[in-house]
Amino acid sequence: MRLTLRPSTLRAGVRRRFRRIVAALAILGPGLIAANAGNDAGGIVTYASAGAEFAYKMLFVMLLVTVALVVVQEMSARLGATTGNGLVSLIREQFSLRLATFSVVCLLVANLGLVVSEFAGIGAALELLGVSRYIAIPLAAVGVWAVVVLGSYRYAERVFILLSLVFLAYPISALLGHPHWGSVASNTFIPHLSGSKEFLFVAVALIGTTITPYMQLYQAAAVVERGGTASDLRAIRIDSVTGAIFANVISMTIIVATAAAIGGRGPLNSAAEAAQALVPVAGHSAKTLFAIGLLGASLLAAAVVPLATSYALAEAVGAERSVSRKFRDAKLFIGLFTVQIFIGAAIALAPGNLIKLLLQTQFLNGLISPIMLTFILVLANRTSLMGDNANTPRFRVVATICTIGVGALAAFVAVQQIFSWFGVG
Repeated sequence: MRLTLRPSTLRAGVRRRFRRIVAALAILGPGLIAANAGNDAGGIVTYASAGAEFAYKMLFVMLLVTVALVVVQEMSARLGATTGNGLVSLIREQFSLRLATFSVVCLLVANLGLVVSEFAGIGAALELLGVSRYIAIPLAAVGVWAVVVLGSYRYAERVFILLSLVFLAYPISALLGHPHWGSVASNTFIPHLSGSKEFLFVAVALIGTTITPYMQLYQAAAVVERGGTASDLRAIRIDSVTGAIFANVISMTIIVATAAAIGGRGPLNSAAEAAQALVPVAGHSAKTLFAIGLLGASLLAAAVVPLATSYALAEAVGAERSVSRKFRDAKLFIGLFTVQIFIGAAIALAPGNLIKLLLQTQFLNGLISPIMLTFILVLANRTSLMGDNANTPRFRVVATICTIGVGALAAFVAVQQIFSWFGVG
């Protein structure tokens, strides 16, 4: 006996599948966006530098960083959903004025470092296209400021995101570059660590570009903005975990692609060297393709990061915060945004190697990240604040290990760096 399906039955089946797909995509949101924010100019160059200098050895470090990122982003999202407040508001309410001020200063320094790195990325991208940084960076600074304060930021944001999608070519390049997959697997799951200053410096830079305070701020704030509540925690957790893993898979393919192309040659000295990893995909156009992606990622983050900082600091003091307001109505908000753009562009214009500047700003973020992680951990542990959604005993142990591990590495490298200034070690 032959069974046949009626057209109505087929249509109903298709509709059910479509609804499942839409429901799955609807879950993804702030977590995916926040985690992928790490793949900006500084992130791309840091991952590429790790692959160029140490081949596949940094993959195990990235595996550990991925675990830490999942833990931190999930806590940030849970804090936002449970309390209905952003991180800066929670820190202001739950800690003393001195500690709250200290956290805000750390946030400002970390995010200003990111703004510097984005303008350095703009300079490096346009130098690949034959434009001097001394022309490119000032024009970009004025353009970013005007688009956000005077123009249509949302339209520009879409354009920048489209340009940034170029970096999805890295997973393809990692496959076409014929890496030694045995070495990739071995270095991912078995430690091949080094105690050299150079290795530890890049390890801290990887932490700084992957787990940045900006990402945690955005994660919590975006969950609140979307109306997420404690009843939505399952979907919010899926979003946070999926976003963190997806972003770091992309990051690891950048390391693999670069290691396969130029691994072992030493640290990157130019953006052109970083572009060589895209040769299997783009051939002679690799340099142009890399420049377009780097420019898009840098422009987007050069607008978003100072905006996030301005929102957070205005929130901390209860000032007006909106890009739709005129300067007289939101002096602190627009003033902070303007100052960050000006300082970031000015530092990026300083003579020197832009690639090294990008790495140094990510290293700075790596030193500051443990401070913000500690605030997040303490907040997520408090049952008086979180109730039943506070960290469970097992999760608390994992989160504490991640925070202490990141902090210990950052402190060790910082002390090592200080000793080197005095010719010790």
